[in-house]
Amino acid sequence: MIVGLTGGIGSGKTTIANMFHELGVSIYIADVEAKKLMNASKEIKEELMAAFGAKTYVDGELNRSYLSNIVFNQPEKLQQINAIVHPRVGQHFKDWYAARSKETYIIKEAAILFENGSYQQCDKIITVVAPLETRFQRLLKRDQTTREAIQSRMDNQWTDAKKIALSDYVIHNEDLEKAKEQVAKIHQEISLLRSKI
Repeated sequence: MIVGLTGGIGSGKTTIANMFHELGVSIYIADVEAKKLMNASKEIKEELMAAFGAKTYVDGELNRSYLSNIVFNQPEKLQQINAIVHPRVGQHFKDWYAARSKETYIIKEAAILFENGSYQQCDKIITVVAPLETRFQRLLKRDQTTREAIQSRMDNQWTDAKKIALSDYVIHNEDLEKAKEQVAKIHQEISLLRSKI
């Protein structure tokens, strides 16, 4: 069983994913795997350099700040990157999941689970939400960035309301202890559901 885990930037998806991991669930973090593939895959490197120039990589490593500056105000460029990277991440996930298909369930954590359509592969979906100001504060602290840059990234994602409408579970992630309780309850429900299949 594949359980999708998503949420807006700064909602704390990774924190929630780690809570599930502590309960013994295997977690696939799409952004982390995408970054690994962008540095390891010869095909991705060649296609990104063809699209965005030689500066895309420095000493064989992805030049993230260079790419971020390109896509900052050009959503069509972000779509171009996604079109190159996401099919490879999708295949990588299929292989990863095939090796774990006997597990009760696994979690695929992806920021743009809905936006890129991969939610359709999931049996259940969890959306993580947090108050807007909490999200801003987390990101300002984590990324040493500006409110404007954060808002621009938020504008490229679906709203919480739109995600919630298509989700089976919603985790409110403001208080860690309360979030842990919600994770434990969902874990129990999904495990029980799986045992009946």
